[in-house]
Amino acid sequence: MSTSEEISALLVNRFGTDPDAIRPEAPLRQLRLDSLALEELRLLIEDRMDIDLEDVVLSSRDTLGSLVAAVRTKAGA
Repeated sequence: MSTSEEISALLVNRFGTDPDAIRPEAPLRQLRLDSLALEELRLLIEDRMDIDLEDVVLSSRDTLGSLVAAVRTKAGA
């Protein structure tokens, strides 16, 4: 499963995000992720992918694509 597929699965299964709304250019706020949900998502990604995203700063203005890129960078490091 690719990084974007992993994150998409988390969004759908844990946050009830509409699969049709999941696009790289979608701002995280459009996916109804507030700061608390973003923190929960970060922890879930860390757990599932066994990476440390402590220094990755996410805001609801960031896009899903930028989140995926940050995770890929950390996973490849």
